[in-house]
Amino acid sequence: MGRTSDAKEKILGAARTLIELRGYSALGVAEICKAAGVPKGSFYYFFETKEALALAVIDEHWADQERDWRRILSGEGEPLARLRRLFEATQAVQRAGQQNCGTVSGCMFGNLTLEMSNQTEAIRGRLQEIFEAQVDMIEAVVVEAKARGDVAVADTREAARSVVAQLEGHVLFAKLYNDTQRLGPLWANCLALLGARAEMAHGL
Repeated sequence: MGRTSDAKEKILGAARTLIELRGYSALGVAEICKAAGVPKGSFYYFFETKEALALAVIDEHWADQERDWRRILSGEGEPLARLRRLFEATQAVQRAGQQNCGTVSGCMFGNLTLEMSNQTEAIRGRLQEIFEAQVDMIEAVVVEAKARGDVAVADTREAARSVVAQLEGHVLFAKLYNDTQRLGPLWANCLALLGARAEMAHGL
């Protein structure tokens, strides 16, 4: 049982790394298994199709990210301070990825949305669920900030959706230009989008 579980984790780990580096479409089962160091037959023992593997990779990646987002956004401090920490954590992840492999990898979910959303309904549906969950978490913070009078937005849901879209867009540009400095204006733009009070903007 231990060896079986170990082989599955190796496949998932290899697939996650390769998808982050090169995307999904260009990968073959043989390449994934070679990178994982397991026989090709092992792949089909755990996954019926490459799409099934992609969904498992997406779920594993989201489980890690969701845990981090919840820890940061439900932590101590004022709501906007917590939101800023999320942005700083995102920047740190992109910088670390660039230092490790020489390129900005971007957001796996954003990358797969661009690559796969018109090709497979299962992956598109799962990505929609993940982005809606991100919007849920951001909205909870925006609602808190609005109740304190820190921001001025008419529709907290749409404001949260815009924050997520802005975050994804800046990460996309960082990937395109292979330059994490593109993430620099992210926080100031977020404050402007939310209509943050001037003293809040200066204080943060």
